[in-house]
Amino acid sequence: MTYLIQGLDPQLARTGGARRVTATDKPGFPCRATLEDAEIGESVLLFNHVSNDSDGPFRASFAVYVREQAERVAVYRDALPPVFATRTISLRGFDEAGDLRAAELASGEAIDPAIRAMLDRPEIAFINAHNAAAGCFAARIVRD
Repeated sequence: MTYLIQGLDPQLARTGGARRVTATDKPGFPCRATLEDAEIGESVLLFNHVSNDSDGPFRASFAVYVREQAERVAVYRDALPPVFATRTISLRGFDEAGDLRAAELASGEAIDPAIRAMLDRPEIAFINAHNAAAGCFAARIVRD
């Protein structure tokens, strides 16, 4: 079984309510479109992203960054994006209704097998990866 990790459409950051911020650390300003950390001095847009748009109790949103100059959406098939390399990732597995059915923390080389094990469960429709420390959405993971 293969999986897909795809960045957010950078146009999402260009809607109302976004703030322009300058990256002051690397790592520290992970772009959700390119799935790479912004460079120090680079302009990023901070905005609220709804990562689980269900009507139920697990609806979720949080502040995320997108590079202001981001034009492409990163796509990773059976590979982890650079922003996962330096972070502990919270993997949250949801069913079709958007209800949480599994959760696990993983870092480094343990992330890939944790994703595969979670997606092997038939009730898991998608995984939302979050940066464990800040709790912010990192990327969605689906079967490919």
